[in-house]
Amino acid sequence: MGNFKAELIKQGDKDLLKLEGHIDEDANLENIQNGNSSLLEIDFQKVAAINSCGIREWIKWLKTIPADKTIHYINCPKIIIDQANMVAGFIPENGKIKSFYVPYYSEASETEKMILFTEGKDFNGREINAPESIQDEATGEELEMDVIESKYFKFLKG
Repeated sequence: MGNFKAELIKQGDKDLLKLEGHIDEDANLENIQNGNSSLLEIDFQKVAAINSCGIREWIKWLKTIPADKTIHYINCPKIIIDQANMVAGFIPENGKIKSFYVPYYSEASETEKMILFTEGKDFNGREINAPESIQDEATGEELEMDVIESKYFKFLKG
């Protein structure tokens, strides 16, 4: 399996935890520090995969974080959103997804592009302000959202 890395960076009044690689049975989550700020931002940008063992270890690790600490998930790829929608406890009570990727697709060119949705711009609370389609700057091709909205955005409702 892939290597897993975690790096904690102090950024002003928050701690940023950058994750990279595969969250699986080989990922050592026990030693990950969660910082001493009241806000922990977890960046999933470079997480390539997560499996059932990784999910179990992730939820176990989340329980080590104090309940009064705010947790923000940012740059969540589709694999993280899928888990947030399926697995109870994947996002803790004190946690919230602040930005995530949505796949857009063109049948004509078979092009897929991941578009980052950010709270306050593309969604607010339970409301989605997503464009039905976007134009690919490189090809001029029109790309359509490639998810079932009621299922993909389920984590916002819960």
